[in-house]
Amino acid sequence: MDNLHKINVYSCSDGISIDQIKIPNVFKCPIRTDIIQFVHQSMSKNKRQPYSVSSNSGMKTSASSWGTGRAVARVPRVPGSGTHRSGQGAIANFCRGGRIFGPTRIWRKWHHRINKNQRRRAIISAIASTGIISLIIARGHNISRVPEVPLVLENATESLIKTKDALKGLANLGVIHDILTKKKKKARSGKGKMRNRKYNKVQGPLFIYEKSIRSLRNIPSLAICSINSLNLLKLAPGGHIGRFCIWSYNSFLQLDNIYNSNETDSFNKKISL
Repeated sequence: MDNLHKINVYSCSDGISIDQIKIPNVFKCPIRTDIIQFVHQSMSKNKRQPYSVSSNSGMKTSASSWGTGRAVARVPRVPGSGTHRSGQGAIANFCRGGRIFGPTRIWRKWHHRINKNQRRRAIISAIASTGIISLIIARGHNISRVPEVPLVLENATESLIKTKDALKGLANLGVIHDILTKKKKKARSGKGKMRNRKYNKVQGPLFIYEKSIRSLRNIPSLAICSINSLNLLKLAPGGHIGRFCIWSYNSFLQLDNIYNSNETDSFNKKISL
């Protein structure tokens, strides 16, 4: 019965199970998608840069109204003659070339403060969703050849230096199929192509480490994150739960220390599961 609450720890060299570890209590907490989406929306606003239109845009003309009695609207009109522009409406927000209604200002409220308990609850829910196979498959990950979820690798994975060695280990565990599936990029539809974001990049698996993971930094579609600074934008990209996560042994052990259970208190984050 005790084995039902344990999962295997796999070798990074040959993909064989070498140990077992107790599943942290954080994987048993309820999944609150409403909190995840709310916190994700607020967090994604915190990296915006202020922008605004020029304070004089649409107003750089000496247009004035013709007044009443000419059977035309009392809209400011461009003076002069002999060109298409003369006599055209100007300045008003419904005119071509006029100012906009409610122009954007740089002192807009760009950033949003997030309740600390809500942020922690969202991260806990996102972690719990990474242990449910149906949610991971529904998100589009290819885990048909992955031996187990959550997937925990030995600590030697963090000491790998060469990327080819890390890829070999991921291939033995069937993770490479999800990386290759998500490696493709496609051109974005719409005008975003003109605005420095021409391609859509699909999010692949996420590797969570304790100290460092140099060998996995340059693999397309694979993201890395420290257990000491878990980021909801990486755990649930787009506010969608069920990202395929790979854990190092030490980072998996840290979960019970970082997020407390109903029986024990947390050393770092005080929130009940």
